Amino acid sequence: MSEPAAGQPQARRGRKHIVPDAGAGPVSRFACGLLDLKREAGDPSYDRMRTELGAAASKSALSAATRGRSAPSWPTTWEFVRSLAVTGLGRDEETVRREWLARWEEAVEGQSDPSWAASAGSAGETDSPDQAFDTSVHTDPPGAGGWSAVDAASPVESHPAEPFATPPREPAKTRRWGSIVVAATVLVVLGLVAAVVVLATPSSRDKEAAAPHYPLPGDSSGFGGDGLSGDVTFPDGAKTRYGRTFTKIWRLKNTGSVPWRSRFLQVAGGTTVLCPSPPRVPVPDAEPGQLVEVSVPVTPTGTGVCHVLWKMVDERGALVFPDRTGIFYQVTVTVE
Repeated sequence: MSEPAAGQPQARRGRKHIVPDAGAGPVSRFACGLLDLKREAGDPSYDRMRTELGAAASKSALSAATRGRSAPSWPTTWEFVRSLAVTGLGRDEETVRREWLARWEEAVEGQSDPSWAASAGSAGETDSPDQAFDTSVHTDPPGAGGWSAVDAASPVESHPAEPFATPPREPAKTRRWGSIVVAATVLVVLGLVAAVVVLATPSSRDKEAAAPHYPLPGDSSGFGGDGLSGDVTFPDGAKTRYGRTFTKIWRLKNTGSVPWRSRFLQVAGGTTVLCPSPPRVPVPDAEPGQLVEVSVPVTPTGTGVCHVLWKMVDERGALVFPDRTGIFYQVTVTVE
């Protein structure tokens, strides 16, 4: 992503970020640390952190992590820190992880302090990005609760009652009864059709009952296994050439007691613009204890670091392990 040249109109910027008070508590201090790291890495935008640096978290989650009102989850924290400290600044991943995990645990522990919770709650603010602005438009229906243009321009006039016209002669009795029979027949047919549709269409409650609730009891997965690595090809940090398709292969193990059927790996975030690939690839069916290999073809469209996160889903797209962070690949794309 390049900056606009001098003299070109600047893109519209969002609201100015409010820097939390580091002395307000452990969560605010943690948020200030994230902002310091962001400035140290050149203060990239949250969009750039996601598209170029590979942060596998939403823009709203990355922004909320720096507000200091509540501690972010560890997966969000790690994607924030990893994209800046590891990918952006080139620091050792394990060292960075240990340091920031300790800082995050301190913030979470401090968040449970009643005195901090009371002071944070008195601010009366919300972290929801969707509630930052009220963009709804409230309008009243024409003529509701006031004068309409017609009301103001046309005074109410009274008119003498008009004599009623002579009613037409009633139709013959046979014609009247024929119409009643036809109408009754139509109503009966419509009622039968409606009953058939209602009985044949499953209700939302039936659909919810049929859909499995994940994670399934006894279901589990492992990255690699039986002494074998989870990365079959292109381990983290491997290099590949720009414009050349490479195939990333993972080795997964069904470590639970539930057979895997009709499952997939699906893209959950990362540098998908730089490293496009199919959004979903199949996971081979696997019995408990079985190892399977999952492959995905990737064709880089530029140079840089590719970091793409994947999670296991069923055929409906529901997350099979909603509490897991998923698996990822990270390669460096070069010209040569």
